[in-house]
Amino acid sequence: MHLQDPYTIPYKGIYAVADRKNEHVEIMEHSNCYGGSAWALYHYSKSPLVMKSRAVGDLMRYLVKVGTSSLALRSSTAAAGIESVLVNDDEIEITYSGLGGGGVGATTCRAYAKGVLRCNITESGGGKRASGTIVVPRRERVLIGIDNTDSKEVGATWTLAHNIADAVDSNEHKYISHTLVQLYPVPDKTQNCVATVLEFACTRGAREELLDMIKEGLLEYSVSQETGMVALSDFDASALMEYSRLCRSKMISKELTLKTAQENGVEICIGGKGIIGALAALPWFSRNDESVAI
Repeated sequence: MHLQDPYTIPYKGIYAVADRKNEHVEIMEHSNCYGGSAWALYHYSKSPLVMKSRAVGDLMRYLVKVGTSSLALRSSTAAAGIESVLVNDDEIEITYSGLGGGGVGATTCRAYAKGVLRCNITESGGGKRASGTIVVPRRERVLIGIDNTDSKEVGATWTLAHNIADAVDSNEHKYISHTLVQLYPVPDKTQNCVATVLEFACTRGAREELLDMIKEGLLEYSVSQETGMVALSDFDASALMEYSRLCRSKMISKELTLKTAQENGVEICIGGKGIIGALAALPWFSRNDESVAI
């Protein structure tokens, strides 16, 4: 047996999106070892900067305030945390600290992840307190709602949406999540009346290319004449929740959809009847367990 580095498990990727005012950042860490990441999630959640944390599959998501904090690390109970998050133009700098094995996670495991531009780490492991700073690109969240790509005879919107998203995934527009959203079962539904929202984390200037590629894929592979595709670039989509809950409770008009989209800065990319459900899907991104039930 030969282990190249027996005491390091690099994360598959680390990405960070910032809000428009650079006041809040969501750090998303793609785990290579769920056990270690679950331990980190528990301990990091106690950091003063962390407002909310959760695991979605093997993706650990931390909503944090931008700034610095002083971590009072304690063995076993608060053994690691996020010490600072700073936004500098097109980059985000994140500093982690930890004790013992938590220090290994705070340093080498994160420093060698995909998406990291630069790092500065101390020695870690054993009984040491260690710190690591990584620099990642500042990204914006781009949400894409899709519905009505299939027919009574063939297809499923959620599979096509995922396969297109996976095909266009890149460092510039990173595919983060895929969420199915149950809609009100209208009479002209194909079968289950489910829309899809895709979440991407885009570097500066990458949004338009992403939307063009997804639109191209949908136009090529959709078997419906009523395909809908909408896009929103924002830190969240909570302003659309009232519309979404309405759409998930009864039939609504396309006119209401167009009016709501315009009022909330949502771009209509493909304008078939599917935009009704596509718009309703946006606020449920990465809320997979809640979105599948009416």
